Amino acid sequence: MTELHDLIDLGQSIWFDYIRRSFITSGELQALIDQGVRGVTSNPTIFEKAIAGSTDYDTDLRRLVDDGKSVEEIYEALALDDIAQAAELMRPVYDQTDGADGYVSLEVSPTLANDTGGTVADARRLFAALGRPNVMIKVPATPAGIPAIETLIGEGINVNVTLIFSLDHYQAVAEAYIAGLEKLVAAGGDPARVASVASFFVSRVDTAVDRALDEIGEGDLQGKVAIANAKVAYAHFREAFGGPRWEKLATQGARVQRPLWASTGTKNPHYPDTLYVDSLIGPHTVNAVSSATLWAFLGLGAVAA
Repeated sequence: MTELHDLIDLGQSIWFDYIRRSFITSGELQALIDQGVRGVTSNPTIFEKAIAGSTDYDTDLRRLVDDGKSVEEIYEALALDDIAQAAELMRPVYDQTDGADGYVSLEVSPTLANDTGGTVADARRLFAALGRPNVMIKVPATPAGIPAIETLIGEGINVNVTLIFSLDHYQAVAEAYIAGLEKLVAAGGDPARVASVASFFVSRVDTAVDRALDEIGEGDLQGKVAIANAKVAYAHFREAFGGPRWEKLATQGARVQRPLWASTGTKNPHYPDTLYVDSLIGPHTVNAVSSATLWAFLGLGAVAA
């Protein structure tokens, strides 16, 4: 048993914000699963570092180049392969938790952030290509992304909503999820077989606000606003997923859209490495951690609600 298993007892799941071919094939991911990691997230930046910063992909790169594939096609082929392999390793967690955890996330093209139709089409295509129930498609909480989220949930596609910074963003995301579930049920779908998380960014809020606080001489508030922001979002979560409207869906097996605390590595060297994990432990939450934050928490973390 590790601290990660203790977190599970408190209602929080740790997902690992990292992917790379050798990380999957070497047994490192399986070792983390054994220690209590319950999901994996990725993004184009993580893949860029993995592909450009290692020799893991060289053989496949040569083959794809020789096949005349475009840069976009090469990236997608490599990413889909990694996501599929990671999803296979995470599948036992998905099965053991009856679909609560065990997900691996892949992001739609960032070039579609302002294109609702393009986002929906890309998400459908990626979800179908992977063909696994424990895959989540990451969609940004942009004005164009919000209606895409509702559509995708209504079609039974798991969605990891990313880039949430404000309470207004978060409320719109929760509404899109609930409305999508209502569409799914109206169409005869099973709401128990679709899942979503709302990725609320944390440390980047402090990075921006701390600078502003410093300018007005309010240093005592530095390092506190991001956590307060997340806690108020959690209060909105509890409100959104309560009451008659939600209960009607819950009785049909619908799952809450869990808040996922993202960007939880500390950017300020003066803050404890585990600040954004220790401070945000609560029921029905996920924390997506980097490697550095994970190992810091396993060594120094404080497991308490």
